[in-house]
Amino acid sequence: MALFVCRLALNTALPLLLLLPLSGAAPLHTAAPVLKYAVADIPTALREGAHAVLRANDEVVTVKSASRLVHTVHRVITVLDGAGDDLGRHCVSYDALNGLSYLRGAVYDADGRLLHQLRPAEIRDAAIDSYTGNFMTDVRVRCADLRQPQTPYTVEFDYELVSDNTLFYPDWQPQEAEGLAVEAASLRVTTPAALPLRYQERQLPAGCAVARTTAGGQETYEWHLKRLPAVEEEEAAPPLADLTPAVVLAPGTFEVQGHKGAATTWQSFGQWNYDLNAGRDVLPPATLAKVAELVKNAPDARTKARRIYEMLQGSTRYISVQLGLGGWQTFPASAVASSGYGDCKALSNYTKALLAAAGVPAYVALVGAGSDHADVRADFPGSQFNHVVVCVPMAPAGRPDTLWLECTSQTEAFGYMGSFTGNRHALLLTPEGGKLVATPRYGLPENRQVRRLDVFLDASGSATATARTLRTGQEQDLYAQLLHELGPVEQKKYITDHLQLPTFTLTKFNLAAAPAGPLPGVVENLALALPGFAPPSGKRVFINPNLLSRLPALPAQIGERQSDLWLPRASLHADTVRLHLPAGFRPENVPAAVQLSTAFGTYASQYATLPDGTIQYIRRLELKRARLPKADYPGYVDFRRKISAADKAQVVLVKTES
Repeated sequence: MALFVCRLALNTALPLLLLLPLSGAAPLHTAAPVLKYAVADIPTALREGAHAVLRANDEVVTVKSASRLVHTVHRVITVLDGAGDDLGRHCVSYDALNGLSYLRGAVYDADGRLLHQLRPAEIRDAAIDSYTGNFMTDVRVRCADLRQPQTPYTVEFDYELVSDNTLFYPDWQPQEAEGLAVEAASLRVTTPAALPLRYQERQLPAGCAVARTTAGGQETYEWHLKRLPAVEEEEAAPPLADLTPAVVLAPGTFEVQGHKGAATTWQSFGQWNYDLNAGRDVLPPATLAKVAELVKNAPDARTKARRIYEMLQGSTRYISVQLGLGGWQTFPASAVASSGYGDCKALSNYTKALLAAAGVPAYVALVGAGSDHADVRADFPGSQFNHVVVCVPMAPAGRPDTLWLECTSQTEAFGYMGSFTGNRHALLLTPEGGKLVATPRYGLPENRQVRRLDVFLDASGSATATARTLRTGQEQDLYAQLLHELGPVEQKKYITDHLQLPTFTLTKFNLAAAPAGPLPGVVENLALALPGFAPPSGKRVFINPNLLSRLPALPAQIGERQSDLWLPRASLHADTVRLHLPAGFRPENVPAAVQLSTAFGTYASQYATLPDGTIQYIRRLELKRARLPKADYPGYVDFRRKISAADKAQVVLVKTES
């Protein structure tokens, strides 16, 4: 498939195509039916905790040449309950370089009787932009929906893809969903000995190593999995893809529409990408003149880059282009200059050309984009990317840091990568080939939420409050999206829906960009009415001053934990809350200070009575980014429990005698 197309997961949420009642299909023959895939044949242990069981997942990859491979799949899934229902449908994408030879299907009842055989007219065929919003694409998807109104039932799918794009070999990870048990799965790869297979085994159970044979100039590699119980995603665990067995495949040499390359090293893979786009960075004279005028008084390379980036944001827009080789080969920079649009490759190539015209060297870089996209496996070179950005190394005489530019956004802050492409690796495309480098790291100093909250109580127990929150780094990413993509009404609704307060009215609300600084930020201002906030109980009033920043406790582990402890983001949350008391009340008791320091982070809270009688509460929580052994999970649960208890602590006010 094209490099910059998101693959559809097998359980992609697509429109319901058909629902077949158990009695709705006529028998295909009058002889005694042949029973297949009876639910009773599934081992009892595999049904425990499972929503579905993968009865068979047999995949065969046949490498015909450096430019062609064939991938066949036979897949059988028994859906045990409604939570596994999405697995009763299957979608296969295809395009000009990846032909879908056939897609077949059948559905069986609990006893294994054939209910229905999929007819061609029941398969929906649509352009993938119906689901992804791509603007120019030849990618299409065929979907077969065999879900049934009653469970259990079993679906069977067979399909074959013939690919003239050997840049991608299919990966194999049969246990792709939570609650999916595996009865049996296999992968067989056959390739000419002159095109040895590159593969990486991940999380394979003992005894599942590759079996390799050679005969007649062909090499065959085989893997088998059997009887894998369903996996339940645990709290604070790595993504499921990092936990279940997988084999990742990649070519050594490949060819795409006559363009030959090698993927054995990052250097060679990057060289293919660089050569594919060489010479496509020529700008028209009018654009060169515009750049010269734009940067003529710029004092340094960084200022030049900023001006060019602002010009880019003000004069271009993003579209996605996925047409054959266009998945990797960019539009010429001259085309972007004249049309004002392009995909991530084209806009990045255009930006690089603009920078070069200004005398600022830069590189296009491949990166895996998305807040949930895994970092590349540095020890397994190949196509692990879905996005393109620009890297601008700053000269030592100027700022020593490297500058990164996201070229597809009209609103992203200059030099900021954030959750989308930060904290991972990218592949620079240089004349000497690919170079794997780190994108900007965002940790505790960058990812901050700083809040000032003032609460004004009245004698009846109601209150009003004002809150100002500054978020920077990755803490501001969602709020920047709200600010730039939604109107005030939608923004207010989102904030209202996510305030965890029992009874309140949001009387004022505003989101705005923070003043310019080293990192982008968003300022949120709220005004709240809090009726019945702290009703008196006799002469006393009980108040929890932590209105907006409580961290919930986590459940204790039930049974033996299976996965590592995963803390994906470092952050700092700092809160200052001031309680303004009504006349006739004074503090009777304030909670003791709390100080926690662990391998997971730190927490501190303290209270003070100010000279004017206001009670001040200060809270500071630092969370680390880490992957730790599963044995550390109980300690993390204890850390969260203590934080939750401290966050619920109450100040006690007492009414003074008149």
